[in-house]
Amino acid sequence: MTTNDVSNPNDTQEEQAGIPEEEFRRLIQALHENALKALRFKFDEDQVDGQVLNHEVYGPIFTYKIEVKDGHKYACGFFMRELLHTFQNNEDPALWLTSFFLDLMDKEGDRLLPMPPQSEDEAKALIDNVIVPTCAASIRLEFSDEQVHVDLDFNEQHGAVLEAGFISISEGNNVCALPLHILIAHHLLNRDPAEPIIQGLYRIREEHGLH
Repeated sequence: MTTNDVSNPNDTQEEQAGIPEEEFRRLIQALHENALKALRFKFDEDQVDGQVLNHEVYGPIFTYKIEVKDGHKYACGFFMRELLHTFQNNEDPALWLTSFFLDLMDKEGDRLLPMPPQSEDEAKALIDNVIVPTCAASIRLEFSDEQVHVDLDFNEQHGAVLEAGFISISEGNNVCALPLHILIAHHLLNRDPAEPIIQGLYRIREEHGLH
């Protein structure tokens, strides 16, 4: 199989390259305020708070928490690149942001950000018991009419990866592989870890003229 490998779709180096530090900080602040305004517009009867944290690998991480009138709390996080892309290209950024919280609200109880694993054993358990089975189930459900290969692999450049590909495509790019640390990052932001792989698989289908 030929791998269509994506090393880090949330890397912020491109955004910061050539931008003075002060201007970069203003961009972060503007993104944060725009996201807050968008969420407060959509959830005008609820309490909306947010903050920006700087991650050593992923750069600025934007997290938001909504407390609804019945007291339940929901939190979700976003990478800088996707927020920037959404506000520059999406016709309704507020709707895009809101969709993640509505998905959380469909589930019972509070949905605050998960605790990061505190040891290698906890990280392994998270990968084996949550990340891999969740991704495999979501990917196979999304492409229920296809035979989809989903498995762990090791990439010399990026380390442990989860790869998924179409059995029916035998030539060219037929596999999307993402490092496990990116999938864990999505999970810790209350995001579906399968989402970036599913997007990659749709791009592969488009490359082969499949819809």
